[in-house]
Amino acid sequence: MRDIDDLRKEFENFNEKNFNGNPAFGPDGQCAADEEVDLKDYPSYTEALYAKLIAPHVSGIYISRWDIKDIALAAGDSMAIHPRKRMFELLMKFATSRENMQAVLDALEAHMEDKIAIYTECMTKFPNSAEVFQPKIDKARKTMKLFPQIIEEYFPE
Repeated sequence: MRDIDDLRKEFENFNEKNFNGNPAFGPDGQCAADEEVDLKDYPSYTEALYAKLIAPHVSGIYISRWDIKDIALAAGDSMAIHPRKRMFELLMKFATSRENMQAVLDALEAHMEDKIAIYTECMTKFPNSAEVFQPKIDKARKTMKLFPQIIEEYFPE
């Protein structure tokens, strides 16, 4: 019975914290603080990139399994279709050298620029959509700024 009382108290504290004017997350599901990413928080560049790229609410761009396959092909690797996380892990296994990682990041950047061009075209044709697409573009640009940092941190010369 004590465990249930503890659980109930914890749930009430959680509800108070999140729903009574002091939410832990903003309306878009992200933390209110806009902190710089410290890549040392991640155990490997695979986890760092996965955390920054796969979730569209972080990167602004959805990367599908077919997109990962196309990115790998552009970087010089070939792979079969698997679940996204597995495909991303296989892509990072290919990117174990500085040159291969640079090729992967260049392909990712080209893919993101293509998506940004689509978003920009939508904003031009439909000006009211700017409030939807501009934050996605901003997040994508912020994600792309992370690429040189990953190269320097995980593949020093």
